[in-house]
Amino acid sequence: MAEISNQLRNPLSAFDVVGKVYIITGASGTFGRGCALTLASMGAKVCLAAGSGAELAEVATEVAELGGECVTIQRRPDTLEDAEAILATALDKFGTVDGLVIASGFNKAGYIHEQPLEEWEAVMNANVRGNWLMAKAVGKWWIDNNRRGGKVLMMSSVRGRHGNVSGYTGYCTSKGATDALTRVLATEWAKYGITVNSIAPTVFRSKLTAWMWSDSEVGQATRARSLARIPLGRLGEVEDLMGMALYLLSPASDFCTGQIMYVDGGLTAG
Repeated sequence: MAEISNQLRNPLSAFDVVGKVYIITGASGTFGRGCALTLASMGAKVCLAAGSGAELAEVATEVAELGGECVTIQRRPDTLEDAEAILATALDKFGTVDGLVIASGFNKAGYIHEQPLEEWEAVMNANVRGNWLMAKAVGKWWIDNNRRGGKVLMMSSVRGRHGNVSGYTGYCTSKGATDALTRVLATEWAKYGITVNSIAPTVFRSKLTAWMWSDSEVGQATRARSLARIPLGRLGEVEDLMGMALYLLSPASDFCTGQIMYVDGGLTAG
């Protein structure tokens, strides 16, 4: 009989992140906060970066309440200097980095014939340029220091694959670019043992989508239209994304890279 491996004897050991260090950008947002609390509750250490100091402090307090260890920096990866400062904060505090969650982002809807170029560029800069800069800073540190096994997780969307009737030429284009960046970095960095994946949800409850849960006529209509396309019959909650996030940030996903993981209630299946 074949020997039973330790991982088959103890499958949960593959999800062990105790003592590992993760940088999370956009940490004050719904997805970033969810990742911070999930990782902290599992024994990981987190470096939290965001533009809002007050909201960042709230998440840091929640991490501490869970018994987690964290450091914060009020900065977004708008420039390479910003990205390197975020990395330096994590290294100064913890001495290493094992994973990177790029959860910072932005959206400004507008029909292409009406939207100013500056708004489209702002969406692309936040959702694509920021991803590239943050991945560049951390990936370079891993490669220069011969650190194998790094984990990169980016935030995509079903809108990287599907269009939208609501004037999303910036958002959809940026998420399509995120998908492409995920795949090319995965192949480029595979020889270093670095995995790169993205989570692509459908609409889930967040600060940006709270209006869809309201009783307003527009909120109700938009919610109904979204629900009609989801086979499971409900919109998402951030908790629905955390199992996938933990998988992609833990040793359980060591043979998974370059993937766009749809957590969408079946929307992309129909």
